[in-house]
Amino acid sequence: MKTPSHTSSSKGFTLIELLVVIAIIAVLASAGFAGGAAIMNKARKTSAQATAVSIAQAVDNFYTEYSALPDPASNSADKDFSTDSADLLDILAGGITAKAVEQNPRKIRFLSVKEGKNNKDGAVYNGNAISKIFDPWGKPYVIRLDYDYDERLTVDPEGSAPSSTLNGRRVAVHSLGVRANETPNASTLVKTW
Repeated sequence: MKTPSHTSSSKGFTLIELLVVIAIIAVLASAGFAGGAAIMNKARKTSAQATAVSIAQAVDNFYTEYSALPDPASNSADKDFSTDSADLLDILAGGITAKAVEQNPRKIRFLSVKEGKNNKDGAVYNGNAISKIFDPWGKPYVIRLDYDYDERLTVDPEGSAPSSTLNGRRVAVHSLGVRANETPNASTLVKTW
């Protein structure tokens, strides 16, 4: 005589198995997001560095061509310019304003920067003219020029002592990026020195 067997095959997961799988996925996702944020921050910093170097190179090329620094305001002492103002940028981009034509009569385009989106990571164009340049975090770059022509620049990008003295330079460009007090553990100062 046969005895009935009571074996039942379960098709599916138990609640415990399902919770374990969800926990594993959550741990992997959080690790991926943390790594992804670090990679994105590094990419932004690399992009900002490339733009800062392009700006500094444009000033150096202008100096090589005209034996003077681009100067929208007849300065005689070292001065900072922000890239959220078009005066210096127009001169470097071979613009058509009176000051740009006076300083760059050959209308040489020393500065060419990719177009940014939403005032981030590139230039804001007004026609063919560059009106502003922003870093990947939406902040302008700071350009320090050596208008006393002693090839010594004193820079203090984060507004804290001690400042740095750069010898043998006519231009220094920096971006504060994400400041440490805005995003913990974020060191995104970008500089050309």
